[in-house]
Amino acid sequence: MTFLKKAGPLAVTLMLASACANAHVSLETAQAPVGASYKGVLRVPHGCGGSPTIRVRVRIPEGLVGVKPMPKAGWTLEATRAPYGKTYETPHVSLTEGVREISWSGGRLQDDWYDEFTFTGTLAADLPPGATLYFPTVQDCETGVERWIEIPAEGASGHDLKSPAPGLLLLPAPQKRAH
Repeated sequence: MTFLKKAGPLAVTLMLASACANAHVSLETAQAPVGASYKGVLRVPHGCGGSPTIRVRVRIPEGLVGVKPMPKAGWTLEATRAPYGKTYETPHVSLTEGVREISWSGGRLQDDWYDEFTFTGTLAADLPPGATLYFPTVQDCETGVERWIEIPAEGASGHDLKSPAPGLLLLPAPQKRAH
């Protein structure tokens, strides 16, 4: 008797759902507390219909400030700065602008390979816990493009979207401990 016959239909459904969940660009850490540092790792699991990925671009959402992208060997890094929608206060400085888009290009990620693209920043303390920040991402390939830019309607889930933008669930800020 084969594994699939022993495992039953539920196991097959779970395996297929897991494979589909890993079929799009996503964030390695999909939740973080407001007011804290955040290391964003975009996971790119495949190319475009068999074609290698040659560029990954991500739009940084309002509320993630002080962003610093991580260079990647063999890729050219570009960071586009623009004004924020408001001024963000940090312990050291007031921020009115910062990195709003990051692009890694010039590399060649084969369709059947996996890679990660990394950046860091700080989640503003006034972001609402329970909300989700979305990181629209465009994956350019030698032939074709994947636009991971769909954002679900308010109160809806991204599970039904064909090309969902990677999302970060905002958690409450950690409680400060009394001494």
